[in-house]
Amino acid sequence: MSEELAALQEQTFAGATRATAGSYPPERRLSARQLASYLDRRAFAVIGSCRPDGRPHAAMSAYIRQGRQFWLPTVGGSVRERNVRAQPWLTMTIAEGDRDSHVVVLVEGPASVVALADVPAEVLAAVTGDWVATWIRLTAERLLSYAAEGAIA
Repeated sequence: MSEELAALQEQTFAGATRATAGSYPPERRLSARQLASYLDRRAFAVIGSCRPDGRPHAAMSAYIRQGRQFWLPTVGGSVRERNVRAQPWLTMTIAEGDRDSHVVVLVEGPASVVALADVPAEVLAAVTGDWVATWIRLTAERLLSYAAEGAIA
């Protein structure tokens, strides 16, 4: 599974602008093993969506990763849910640390609201409590990573 993330990262950088590629030099990118390890030990991300009028919306969310899919629990009727129904695309920022020891992974891709009956059992089991009424599935189509020299990914 980690090779799938690394391949996606390579594909993303192959199509990146010179400015983006320069901001994320190859020696600072996470390896396949580092990507999987980092994403799987983190639990929260900042999720960006687009409101129907075009204004951005950002909110923190828990996530559960399965390969290139990220499952986001949410309350029913949330702004994010409405945004995904209107514009089915999300961004995720998973970051930690500061200055010379920060790590960041940026993910973006199509998203959909998934009925509870269609959410895998292991995903449902990963979140406790009865607050989750809706799940959103983001399928990563782009992935960029960066680890500062002093960071441990």
